[in-house]
This record gives sequence, C-alpha cells and structure tokens, in this order.
Amino acid sequence: MNNRVLDPGLDVAELTARLIDIESVSGHETPIADAVEALLRPLDHLEVVRDGDAVMARTSTGAAERVVLAGHLDTVPLPATPGATGTVPSTLRDGMLHGRGATDMKGGVAVQLALAAAVTAPVRDVTWVFYDHEEVEASLSGLGRLVEHHRDWFDADFGILLEPTNGTVEGGCNGTARFEVRLQGTAAHSARAWMGHNAIHDAAEVLTRLRDHEPATVTVDGLDFRESLNAVRIAGGRAGNVIPDETVIEINYRFAPSRSLDQAEALVRDLLSGFDVVRTDGAAGARPGLDHPAAASFVAMVGAEPLPKYGWTDVARLSALGIPAINFGPGDALLAHTDDERVDPQAIRTCHAVLHRWLTQR
Repeated sequence: MNNRVLDPGLDVAELTARLIDIESVSGHETPIADAVEALLRPLDHLEVVRDGDAVMARTSTGAAERVVLAGHLDTVPLPATPGATGTVPSTLRDGMLHGRGATDMKGGVAVQLALAAAVTAPVRDVTWVFYDHEEVEASLSGLGRLVEHHRDWFDADFGILLEPTNGTVEGGCNGTARFEVRLQGTAAHSARAWMGHNAIHDAAEVLTRLRDHEPATVTVDGLDFRESLNAVRIAGGRAGNVIPDETVIEINYRFAPSRSLDQAEALVRDLLSGFDVVRTDGAAGARPGLDHPAAASFVAMVGAEPLPKYGWTDVARLSALGIPAINFGPGDALLAHTDDERVDPQAIRTCHAVLHRWLTQR
C-alpha cells in the first residue's frame, strides 16, 4: 500500500505511523502537504484551501464559537547517528512508536486529521491548520504566511496547538531571542603574541557574566515561567599559529511572557554592557489565556492542573492575533528532536478522545 495515502478511518496511532513514513524535513513538506490535502478535499463538510505547503480546512455550522486547532507538518533533519530509531520509516518497538516526528508533532497532526474527518457537526466551529516551516527561522513560518494571506481564516475565539505536552494543558509560552556578541582583536603570529590581541580570551568576561546570571522565575496568570539565558555557540580563530582577531558568541534568551521582546533585549544589553550586542532573531511569548471560557472548559475536560510552556511555540502567533491559545498534544517534549524520538500510541488515542469529547459534547 502507498504509505503516502492517509486514511482517517485508521486507528489514530496507525495514522501517525503513516505520517512519519512521509519524510517532511523543513523545506521538503510538499509530499506530506499533498497527502493531507488529498484526505481533506473530498470531505463535504469542510472548506479547504492550499497555500504553498500549508493546508487549512474549516467547518461553518453557525456555532456561537470558533476554535483554531493547528499543527506543523515539518520535522527537524533525520538523525545522523547510525542505528538511530527516530528516523524514517516508523517502527513499533517495545510498545512505542519510533520515528522522526513521532513526538514533534505527527501524533498531534494525526489527531487533527482524524477529528477533521469524523466530526462533521462540532459544537464549536473549527478551523484546522496544517502548516510548513515551523522548525526553522521565524521569517519562513508557514503559519505566518497563512495569517498574511488568509487573515479572515483566523477570526476565532480560542486556539489549541497540538505540540507535545504529555497530554497536559500547557498555557502560553516563553518568548525567545537570539543575540551575537562580536569581540574584535588583532591578528599576530602566535610566536609573537604580544604583537596582537586575543579575541578568544576576551570571551571569558562575556561567558563569566552569563554563567553568573541567575535566571528568573516569573509568575504570569498563575503559572510559573522559568527563564534561561545561555551561550549556545562560539566561533573564533583562523589557524593554530595565529592569534585570533575575532570571536563571535551566540546567545539564546528564553524569557517569560510578561516581558516584551524589547524588554528582553534591554536585559541582555544591560547584563553585557560594554560589549557589542546584536539581536539576530526574536519572538515574543504568549500569556496563558486560561481565563477564557473555552480554555476553562477544555482544562476541565482534560482534568489536570495546567502547566507553563517553557519553550516558544506558535501559540504566540495566535496570541498576537488576539486569540487566547494553549498547547495540548501527545508525547513527551523532552524526546522531540532526539535520535530516539518516540511516542506512546495510547497517548495519541487519549489525546484524540479528549478533543473528540470537547468538540462533540453539548
């Protein structure tokens, strides 16, 4: 059987396996977008639109409330480690479904597809969003492009992003920002080091300040968001016999959603005053939004205490549109992007059952 044919009538864990079997590393989402579109187009209760390698569908029953349920189709690159199980095609081993995207986030996408096909008359109208280019820089985001090209499709009261959360509601998300600190020195022969100035040695002060910084834990709408500020990459030096004349340190700051992007940048610049700091990328976080009636009803349906989302997710894009949004999906986020990426098939089924009840029970 063609493993690119998606049957929404399959067990949702088997549907996840079919999705994993379609390799969809960022920038190569066309085959999986084709398969998603082929599943959705024949469904009479849905209006469907394709934009590049993103697909959207929506019901229009006239319900009093509309919700967006969104998930991304792309994955990070396949593992380079020989024998890694988190690759393509999928495998079932020791009761766990292994493969690239198993956790992040083809289990969530399978839940979306199964529900989109089966729930023909939801109690809340639903806009289903399947988008490309999430695992790369924000400027390439398929969700951002969809908002730009089809803004009216995002007129909604509430949103759920099916990122992996171990089946627990995670409200909002931290913001994220990247910076570069560029240190200038003077090149010289290493045998006459006194004729130059070592830019790598100058990195010590930057790294010391980052090491000694104590990240804050900030309570936002009842959830405690832990921040983190770290050097994540460093580069410098020309050759083994040359005093380095330049060093670049890349820094990542995950900041609480109570801070704006400009406030986050100000904190980093203050900490590293005296150094050349350039912000290279950034995205604000999202407040939890759990006080919205739809969010409250969904939290009650899940029946577990909500948690904060420490990583950045596209709930921030929805929040920026005035749509309160949460993260809720199958799988352990700690396994995302690993060489042994895997998900419990029962977790996918449980996620599907919760969302099905919420969309159908009056």
